[in-house]
Amino acid sequence: MISLKKIYNTVKKYYHLKILKHRYYRYGSCAMCGCCCENIYVRHENKIIKTEDEFNEIKKQDDYDFYQYITPIDSDDFGLIFKCNKFDKSKKICTIHKNRPTICRNYPSEEIFKMGACLKDNCGYYFEPIEKFSEILEKISKKSKKDIKKFKKDLS
Repeated sequence: MISLKKIYNTVKKYYHLKILKHRYYRYGSCAMCGCCCENIYVRHENKIIKTEDEFNEIKKQDDYDFYQYITPIDSDDFGLIFKCNKFDKSKKICTIHKNRPTICRNYPSEEIFKMGACLKDNCGYYFEPIEKFSEILEKISKKSKKDIKKFKKDLS
């Protein structure tokens, strides 16, 4: 008999992989270190904001409060680097935590991996792959065997 836990895990895995298109589960909670509030890149319409002129133009056109909360502090080859004005470093708290923007509520997302970043060691969050490496290898192996059988059949 299949256990409820196994059914739950199978449905959860399917939901995350196939519907949400995620590759990692996110676990943990905020350690209130403030690392995610400093030295951050901001994407607008799937592109990292590159210049202060671009940022100022976005702020004029977009009424999303988040853009009012951040300040450019530097730039590099990727784009403009920001810090959030709503993080109180001395108290280590977000001054608008209950009303923080969606981008902050969803942090960290696996998008940071796609951008080449990683979580700081003292961050309270961590990620685990939804599919284990061994599961991926098994799928590849099965597909390869299936392709070989099909190839042999086509040859005959």
